[in-house]
Amino acid sequence: MNLFDLSGEVAAVFGGTGVLGGAMADALAAHGAKVAVIGRSEDRGRYAVERIEAAGGTAVFVPADAMSKDSIRAARDAIIAKWGGVTVLVNGAGGNKPEATVMPGGDFTKLPLEGWSAVFDLNLVGGTLLPCQVFGESMVAAGKGSVINIASMSAILPLSRVVAYSASKAAVLNLTQWLAREWATKGVRVNAISPGFFPAEQNRRMLLRDDGTYTERGQSIVGHTPMGRFGEAKELAGATVWLAAAKASGFVTGQNIVVDGGFSSVTI
Repeated sequence: MNLFDLSGEVAAVFGGTGVLGGAMADALAAHGAKVAVIGRSEDRGRYAVERIEAAGGTAVFVPADAMSKDSIRAARDAIIAKWGGVTVLVNGAGGNKPEATVMPGGDFTKLPLEGWSAVFDLNLVGGTLLPCQVFGESMVAAGKGSVINIASMSAILPLSRVVAYSASKAAVLNLTQWLAREWATKGVRVNAISPGFFPAEQNRRMLLRDDGTYTERGQSIVGHTPMGRFGEAKELAGATVWLAAAKASGFVTGQNIVVDGGFSSVTI
């Protein structure tokens, strides 16, 4: 028995047009799932689909605005019409805002509420809550599904500067556990993956200079990572496929899978 065979599964990947979400979409397709890449950029979505198809997988781009429940519902219905019910949901959309960041010497008490709210909308509301409501509705009705929320290392160890981002990702973990309990007897498992530090569009300038060398902050992070490097997007594949595959992780729910090169094990 192949524990990681996803043939017959239909996966919806929010954020599948990005680096990390794209790697997860690639991995799910490589193991046999039909993958709907969901995002706002048609160009990036088409590119992701072409990449998956070139590797022998099956994929389609479905446009959606993660902040609109109606848009998410339309995306879900389009996927169901094409392939049937979605059985795997990856919530990989999210990000940070400069106005919700407290730089060295900054004043937390002056942090604008608008910036704080925008980051919570990105990561908790649009990034997790609304897709869980819309796709969870059909999963619960079918009695089958695996939801994979993307949290962050900063959800466990609040990082300096990114206060709203850290708090919003901690909320993602809390919602993950709540939903896991709520849906445990309804055939739907809900787990999270907390990536450590993986250079992507949003954080590359924070971690790396243009010549590829570490910034001061990047060097500090690598210095606190036992494996002595940043992660590569493809290294999220194993955790993603494992959580998606009911044969491999059918008794796993409400968990946070940390993929961080040992960063969270360092206490000093």
